[in-house]
Amino acid sequence: MKIGVFSTFMSPLATPGMIRDFGKHAEDIGLDSIWMGEHVALFDKNTYGYPSSKDGRIPVPAGGGMLDVTATFGFLAAVTSKVRFGTGVALVPQRNPIYTAKEMCTLDWLTEGRIDFGIGVGWNKEEVEACGYGWEDRGARCDEFMTAIRRMWTEDVVDFHGKWVKFETLRMDPKPIQKPHIPIIVGGYVPAAMRRAVAYGSGWYGFNRDPAGTKDMLTKLDAAFAKAGRTRGPDYQIIVTPPIGMPIDAMPEYAALGVHRLVLNLGSQRPERVGPRMAEIATLVKHGG
Repeated sequence: MKIGVFSTFMSPLATPGMIRDFGKHAEDIGLDSIWMGEHVALFDKNTYGYPSSKDGRIPVPAGGGMLDVTATFGFLAAVTSKVRFGTGVALVPQRNPIYTAKEMCTLDWLTEGRIDFGIGVGWNKEEVEACGYGWEDRGARCDEFMTAIRRMWTEDVVDFHGKWVKFETLRMDPKPIQKPHIPIIVGGYVPAAMRRAVAYGSGWYGFNRDPAGTKDMLTKLDAAFAKAGRTRGPDYQIIVTPPIGMPIDAMPEYAALGVHRLVLNLGSQRPERVGPRMAEIATLVKHGG
């Protein structure tokens, strides 16, 4: 089982120096990957709360905000050579699909094939609407956008006529380094997410899942594969971020479930807490997960 780290870098703590040093340290201790969450804007009032915190709010430092995923991965790519980068998750239904396809294939090109494209539909209604899209139809839009993105990554010339995006004789280069395209890792827990994981994914990503919750989700994922007349193969990647409070010595339980990659939450980015947390993670890497 490979070990990675999840860190949504936030200003003012995530300075250029901090991110540079973090990337180098992650590679030095043998981490498989660095994953980042995505939100382009936060709101003082939300219809629905952030599902991974008790108070429904993303824990952002006072006066700070979340850094952009694409720019940060580009920055990290310049100071590393082996560690992979994963979006955990990119909010596809509120993104322009042509820009998204271009950003990700450019990152794959510049990193020489070190990108995993984790996708989801999101929970923040205000954010989706502020980006110019509807809330209720975001699932269907995600499917259409992913169909278009996958074709732009793999076909020389693309004609596409969807409900939300239309174009003819489109060319997008460079193509991704990874073949047939950048791995698509689908996040989510509802039946629609499981269907999407079967239809588009080369893997499934579960965030804040304990072993029991992971086992339950894998049962649902296998049921979705069966419904599609398929079986989940051994190369289909299962990627999980455990609850941040879970003891390091409990992590091998995920390997027993067949988890391929465990992405541990860094938690606080305060300097006095990053060091001890990375030391814990390094211990897990050293003992093979």
